[in-house]
Amino acid sequence: MATSRMTTAQALVKFLDNQYIDVDGVETKFVKGIFAIFGHGNVLGLGQALEQDSGDLVVHQGRNEQGMAHAAMGFAKQSLRRQIIACSSSVGPGAANMITAAATATANRIPLLLLPGDVFATRQPDPVLQQIEQSHDLSISTNDAFRAVSKYWDRVSRPEQLMSACINALRVLTDPAETGAVTLALPQDVQGEVWDFPDYFFQKRVHRLDRRLPTAAQLSDALALIGRKRKPLIVLGGGVKYSEAGEALRQFAERYRIPFAETQAGKGTIVSDHPLNVGGVGETGCLAANLLAKEADLVIGIGTRYTDFTTASKWIFQHPEVRFLNVNVSNFDSYKLDGVQLLADAREALVALDAGLADQEYRNDWGDQIAQAQSKLLKETQRVYQVEYSGEGFIPEIADHIDRDAVFAEFNRLTQSVLTQSRVLGTLNEQLPKDAVIVAAAGSLPGDLQRVWRTRDYNAYHVEYGYSCMGYEVNAALGAKLAQPEREVYTLVGDGSFMMLHSELVTSIQERAKINVVLFDNMTNGCINNLQMEHGMDSFTTEFRFRNPEGGRLDGGFVPVDFAAIAAGYGCKTWRVTTLEQLETALEEARHSPVSTLIDIKVLPKTMVHKYFSWWHVGVAQASDSERVQAVAEKLNAHLDQARKY
Repeated sequence: MATSRMTTAQALVKFLDNQYIDVDGVETKFVKGIFAIFGHGNVLGLGQALEQDSGDLVVHQGRNEQGMAHAAMGFAKQSLRRQIIACSSSVGPGAANMITAAATATANRIPLLLLPGDVFATRQPDPVLQQIEQSHDLSISTNDAFRAVSKYWDRVSRPEQLMSACINALRVLTDPAETGAVTLALPQDVQGEVWDFPDYFFQKRVHRLDRRLPTAAQLSDALALIGRKRKPLIVLGGGVKYSEAGEALRQFAERYRIPFAETQAGKGTIVSDHPLNVGGVGETGCLAANLLAKEADLVIGIGTRYTDFTTASKWIFQHPEVRFLNVNVSNFDSYKLDGVQLLADAREALVALDAGLADQEYRNDWGDQIAQAQSKLLKETQRVYQVEYSGEGFIPEIADHIDRDAVFAEFNRLTQSVLTQSRVLGTLNEQLPKDAVIVAAAGSLPGDLQRVWRTRDYNAYHVEYGYSCMGYEVNAALGAKLAQPEREVYTLVGDGSFMMLHSELVTSIQERAKINVVLFDNMTNGCINNLQMEHGMDSFTTEFRFRNPEGGRLDGGFVPVDFAAIAAGYGCKTWRVTTLEQLETALEEARHSPVSTLIDIKVLPKTMVHKYFSWWHVGVAQASDSERVQAVAEKLNAHLDQARKY
């Protein structure tokens, strides 16, 4: 048996460089490269291996471990899970920084390969720098924290363990039903140990996407269920996009006039102007989808995991005889909401359902309701896109009990801006290039985008909302740009998320991978401020205010921040925007900028888009001195009676 003598790290690099994925006969190199921040736990092992021979892997220098892992996730998501960039960190804090990104990837079913350095397998120099010691178990290290957020976890404590660890890592990474974060913990001494690896371990491996076909029995059950229902509604999830089943869904929906609503992950699979696309559904859903959802007697969930935002905490589907048909590659997801399971690839399932229903000459009873709902949605979208501040007494979209006039006056005094968030979104939606990719993740923007953003091109809507991770936005935009360098990428981010993490903005400058940061500054964690006030509280520690020496609370004046100056210091082209005219100029100039840009837009608080006929089950105090909080608790309990229990 032919062997090659090399270190564990060198063998890992050579293995990763020879992995490919085949989707419908199209072969793609699966591991495009590796993000790395070198420290004592990886620089002399994996770092040495990459310096010596990285093959065709592109090595990127990260700035923050979580940030670079979010960039890798953004790359894989924009690549429809067909290609990944691995991430290497040092031991201890470097590794711990990637745990949030691992959770984000696993929640969203996005492949992410993490290679954190680990403490010495031999334990001879213990405790080494950055090592955590647990007196009850010396085998535990920081990397054990990845177990809870990884779809596959392994520790390579001997060189010969690398082979089974790598094979299983690729098994999970390329499995559409099981993919997510994969963590291979690499003790720093083992990285440099040598072993005679069999040459066949390094042969080219092609992992074929398994387009699972529906079984005859499950297909028969599904067709029988559809045949009994008169008002079906499709929920288009991310699985449709990743399966590239958009065309099959379009044909299926058109033939039987079945409206389809979108999840955050599914949006952008079919453009918004399609006459059967009724938009986002659920807690952050739009007017059209949520109107139809209440009347649907059958929900056909395709490639969705039915998060509480999609189902409005299992409440939005109010028909007394509603049933669920769950088309999914994941058996776990197919069982949700006590649905009828159709365990299959989205594209193959839709083709089979289309053929089966054709034999039944199926018709539904939606009549003119779809067109009427679409018309209402378009009018509402145009309305919120035109909302402008009208002076004292102005009532914003979020009309809670905050002292609006005082807040708006203070904001205007500090910024000289009275721009509304929804008006800015309308301008962006009209003026960004048709094929531009927008990236978002947390705060009020994902809700606004799902409710009123009109997608005009395929795979141009990139919103992470499976984990709603603040700090994803800027970093993932870099990943999206690396995946599709020919497209303009715009990340829409709030001031809170930007301050949370934007490390790879510097990496975008370094890589000459231009991204555009569109920053909405309302000096508030606005989404959570809305949440607390909607549920009876006052504004408490969600606005960005100075500490008041009189009362000791954070309720002094707003804390102004010049975000354009921050980005300019990194080398970005920047603008500070307080008027629509300035915004239009900035957008035009940003398109022609050769370097990454940041547009710092000052927008009034409370001017995001409100919800439409939805409800969200959140923890509310069941006892309070506040009558408002007591009233909210009573309302919550009433809604719970209407929600499904499982």
